[in-house]
Amino acid sequence: MTGRDLGGGPRLHLPDGTAADGGFRLAVTPESAGWAYSSLRVLDLAPGGQVLFVTGDSETIVLPLSGACTVEIDGESFELTGRDSVFSRVTDFAYAPRDAEVTVTSVAGGRFALPAARCERRLAPAYGPAEDVAVEVRGAGNATRQVNNFASPEGFPCDRLVAVEVLTPDGNWSSYPPHKHDEARDGEAVLEEIYYFEIGGEDGFGYQRVYGSGVDVLAEIRQGDAVLVPRGYHGPSMAAPGYPMYYLNVLAGPHAERTMACCDDPAHHWVRASWETQDTDPRVPMCDAGGVR
Repeated sequence: MTGRDLGGGPRLHLPDGTAADGGFRLAVTPESAGWAYSSLRVLDLAPGGQVLFVTGDSETIVLPLSGACTVEIDGESFELTGRDSVFSRVTDFAYAPRDAEVTVTSVAGGRFALPAARCERRLAPAYGPAEDVAVEVRGAGNATRQVNNFASPEGFPCDRLVAVEVLTPDGNWSSYPPHKHDEARDGEAVLEEIYYFEIGGEDGFGYQRVYGSGVDVLAEIRQGDAVLVPRGYHGPSMAAPGYPMYYLNVLAGPHAERTMACCDDPAHHWVRASWETQDTDPRVPMCDAGGVR
C-alpha cells in the first residue's frame, strides 16, 4: 500500500489523526500540502463546545458532518440544523469570507468540516439552505453515486472555493473513470484537490487510487482519512461491500473562473459510453434534504 509523491513532496494519504493541529482533528493548509490555494480543517466539538478562528486570506465554509451548530461571522449569526451523519441527509451550511472572525458553537456537540480556499475578493457572509443543494445522480451500474453540489461552481457563489460531497453505496466505485486536472488547456483546469472520507458501518473501509505525473497512491481508507491530490489521475474511490463511502471534495486553483474541468484517463474514457446501456443503481440518491430516501 503506497501513498507517495515521488517528487519528494508531502505525504498524500493522511490517516485519521495523523494531520491534527491546533485543536483540529484534521488540518490541511496550503503550506502543509505544498501548494497554493486549497485547505481543509475538521473540528470535533464536545457538547457545549466552542471554537473561535479567523479566516485570514481564505474564504471558508462551515459544513456540519454530524450535529448542529451556531455560526457567528463578524457578529452575524447563522443557525445550522446540520444532520445526524453524512449518510442521513443533505445539510445546510454557512459561508465565511476572507478576513472574517468566526465562532462555531454546538450545544449537543458534533463534527464540522471547514473547507477553504485562498482568494482575492471578500464576499458577504451567507447561509446555504439544505433545500437549495442540487443532488445529482452520476454514473450508472456499479459506478452510480450521488453528488451533493453544495458549493459547486453553479451551486453557491464563492470567489475561488469549489466543494462537493459524494456518497457511494457499498460495493460501488466513484471518481470513475479516473480523471485529472493538472494542466491549463481546453477542457481542463489546474486544481488542487483534497478528499476527506467517512465510511459507514463499524470497521468500514474502502480504497483510493491516485497515479501518474510522479504520484503513486493506493490507500486503504478508513473513517476520517484524507487524501491529497496535487496532480495526476485520481480514481477510483472504491466502497467495499457492506460499507458505504462518503467523501468531501475541496478544490481550488489559479483559473480565473471557478470550474471543475477535468480530463479522463484516455485508457478508461470509454467507460462513460457504457453507462448509456446501464440502469442507475436504485439505491441512489441515498438521501436528500428531507433525509434518507
